[in-house]
Amino acid sequence: MKKVLLFAGLLTFGSSFAQNCTKIFISEYVEGLGNNKALELYNPTNQAVDLSEYIVARYSNGSNTAAVWNAVQLTGTIQPYDVFVAVLDKRNPNGTGLEEPVWDSLLVKGDGFFTPIYATAAGTPAGGKTAFYWNGNDAVVLFKGTLPTNNESQQLTAITPQLQVIDIFGKIGEGTSFQSAEGWSTTAPYNTGAGVVVTADHSLIRKPSVQTGVTNFAIPSFNPLGEYDSIPLFVNRVDANGDTILNSDGVTPRKFGNFFSLGSHACQCDPSLGLEEPVKAQFALYPNPTADGTFHITATAGIENVTVYNSLGQTVYTKSVSGNNTVVQLQGLSGVYIVKVATGTGIVTKRVIVK
Repeated sequence: MKKVLLFAGLLTFGSSFAQNCTKIFISEYVEGLGNNKALELYNPTNQAVDLSEYIVARYSNGSNTAAVWNAVQLTGTIQPYDVFVAVLDKRNPNGTGLEEPVWDSLLVKGDGFFTPIYATAAGTPAGGKTAFYWNGNDAVVLFKGTLPTNNESQQLTAITPQLQVIDIFGKIGEGTSFQSAEGWSTTAPYNTGAGVVVTADHSLIRKPSVQTGVTNFAIPSFNPLGEYDSIPLFVNRVDANGDTILNSDGVTPRKFGNFFSLGSHACQCDPSLGLEEPVKAQFALYPNPTADGTFHITATAGIENVTVYNSLGQTVYTKSVSGNNTVVQLQGLSGVYIVKVATGTGIVTKRVIVK
């Protein structure tokens, strides 16, 4: 009975009449091994969106409540019909154990990094939060509003008049049978482990037909494949010739984080979908990360120019090209770079890591 009353209260700040293509929503959810956690947020409108007006909150282990210290205020901007990739802020290359850094293949996709310190309780020093530490059995909610800064233990339900539910991943308050399953699965009732669990050690990509977020806390169940497509955590690494790279045993393939889908989203809200996505689909950059600063670019449309920018926006490399393939060499320049490729059908931008 308590849960029913709570849900009734929560519904006061979650409109059930959300209009398509008018508000940002979660376009991809990443729950990888270790600290590889990320949310991709999509802007389905023709106006830039200021993310400082939005909050990500984690409802841990089937809980039906969350406090301020379980949430984080976002920063950044999402351009029209574009995405923002928010990643757990674990970037120390020397980190071990709970501080192990996110993999390079996820790092290169990040537009913003959040909650570097895990909070074990309200009042954890130095801004500890739990918002981005999901494990597949935690619901994640995107709110619009502002978190109070003077009371970390305050329940989010206490500030409901100031919050608007924008999107919900999972189901709030699933209960103990769900906790033992470690995530939502492919078979109804989705919270008992029947079928295959796909919200732990998976990435889930919102289907192109989805045009708005889920705003109803009292949904009867969460079918993870109802609005999302699932992709595996790993893919095999390949060399410049497309051949599988093997581990030192010479038998097993070397694995690579499967985060290629992050950084763009196909949605029916985008009026240019029919033009833009084929351009991206016909473009490849490999290997990424690159150990020596050398990488290949291939496109089905003729490449006209390649420009590389460093993290400060400074041009560090430019090259005119006539053909469908080219090689870029950034010798001695380790770091994260933006690669802009102009082809005969448009401009594609990618990130690349030089180790």
